[in-house]
Amino acid sequence: MTSAIDVAVNHEGTCLIAFHKDARPDILHHTLEPAGRKHYLERYLDGPYLLDPLYQLAIQRGQPNLCRFREAVLDRFRSSEYYRQYCERTHLLDEIDYLARVSSRTTIVLIVGRRDRMFTRAELGRLRLIEPMVLAWMRKIWKAWIGRTGNVSGVDNVHARLTTCFENFGQTKLTNRERQISQLLLRGHSLKSVATELKIAPGTVMVHKRILFAKLEISSQNELFSLFIDDLKIL
Repeated sequence: MTSAIDVAVNHEGTCLIAFHKDARPDILHHTLEPAGRKHYLERYLDGPYLLDPLYQLAIQRGQPNLCRFREAVLDRFRSSEYYRQYCERTHLLDEIDYLARVSSRTTIVLIVGRRDRMFTRAELGRLRLIEPMVLAWMRKIWKAWIGRTGNVSGVDNVHARLTTCFENFGQTKLTNRERQISQLLLRGHSLKSVATELKIAPGTVMVHKRILFAKLEISSQNELFSLFIDDLKIL
C-alpha cells in the first residue's frame, strides 16, 4: 500500500488509524520515531483524540473516501490549542487522508503527510487515481488486524470515561449552554462557528465565553485546553 503512495507522491510519512464510535482509536501502522510516537500517539490516545476534527469526520455518516485535512477542518482550528499541541508539532505542512468505513462502528484512516511543501493538483490527481487500490489494501490490513487481535467489538470503558469527562467538563461551575460553548471552543470552533452551530448571535456567544472564562478563572483558550487535559489526567 505505502509503496503505491511512494510512487504517486513524495511524502514524509504515513499513519493508519482505526477510529471507532465507542472505543479509543487503534494505531495500525505509523512511521513515527519513538519520541514522536510517545508524544503524538500515546498522549493522543489518552483523550485528546476527542477534539480531533479527523476523529469527528471519521465517525460521522457520509464521510468522503479522500480529503485534504486543511479543507475539512473548522475555520479557526489552526489557532486552537489542540492544533498547537497535537498538529503543529508534527511540522506537517499538508496532509491527505484516505477514509474507509469497515463497519457500522469503525472507519480506518490513512494519513499521508508532507512537511516541506503543499501537494500539487497533479499529485492530488495521482492520489485519487490510486484511491480504489489504497482503500482495498486498507480494508485488507483491517481484516488482518482483526484476525490477529480479535478486536471487533465491545465496550471500551476508558473511552466511555473520557467521553463522559468531555461531556461533563465544567459541570460544577457552568450552565448547560456554557458547557456547550466550552466543548465547541475546545474542538476549535470560532465564535462565529459556535454561533452558527448553536443558532445564536455571535455577540451572545461572546458574552457566554466571557462569563464561562470568569467562572473557570481563566483568560485564554490555552488555559481552557489545559483545564480539560488536567481533568483527563485524573481519570
